[in-house]
Amino acid sequence: MSDIFDEVGEDLRRDRLTGLWKRYGWVLYVAAALIVIGTAAWRGYDYWATSRANAAGDAYAQVLASTKPGDHKALAEALAAYAGGAPAQYQILARFRAASEHAAMGETDNALAAFEDLSKASGVDQAVRDLAAIRAALIAVDRENLDQIKSRVSGYNNDISPWRHAAREIIALAAVRAEDWKSVGEEARKLTDDPTTPSAARSRARLLRDLAISEAGDTGAAG
Repeated sequence: MSDIFDEVGEDLRRDRLTGLWKRYGWVLYVAAALIVIGTAAWRGYDYWATSRANAAGDAYAQVLASTKPGDHKALAEALAAYAGGAPAQYQILARFRAASEHAAMGETDNALAAFEDLSKASGVDQAVRDLAAIRAALIAVDRENLDQIKSRVSGYNNDISPWRHAAREIIALAAVRAEDWKSVGEEARKLTDDPTTPSAARSRARLLRDLAISEAGDTGAAG
């Protein structure tokens, strides 16, 4: 289960969330929730709920297979239609996937709004809201300033959040865009100093750290 969760984080940072949801679907939702909020929250599921979820999962898979590969618009529309009558958990999956499809076709306004709605929705598990908030922050890097991005992920940029690695990379990317090399170096250092940072993220952090040192040195020489 931890391997799945690690891949969530790494795919987020490579902006490949669409493929990850397609591969893991409902399993990913359950895994994230179990890790973040614990198994106790799921003890109330009974046979009826499980059976219903299995049937809904089949329907969800059919929706994913109903359009041509790469036809993001058609899939987003199909997911929206499916979500209207789906069980709550699969409504969430469909909304999440539809938001990713909007992002994939360059409709960043729609994608950002959809992820923000999910991050604030009542009745949605906290793990999913957090995931949506991280995804929204990643999209917002190209349109918001550094302080705004820091505000978006402030609740995750700490030593205990399971989303801290993604949050710190997002801040570092926003800092690169702002040419704030001090902030780039600080976030990169947090990642390299954290023993739980995934290896791929650690490698990227080292590159960011070296870039920050190089750019800060060039700026100083120019001054």
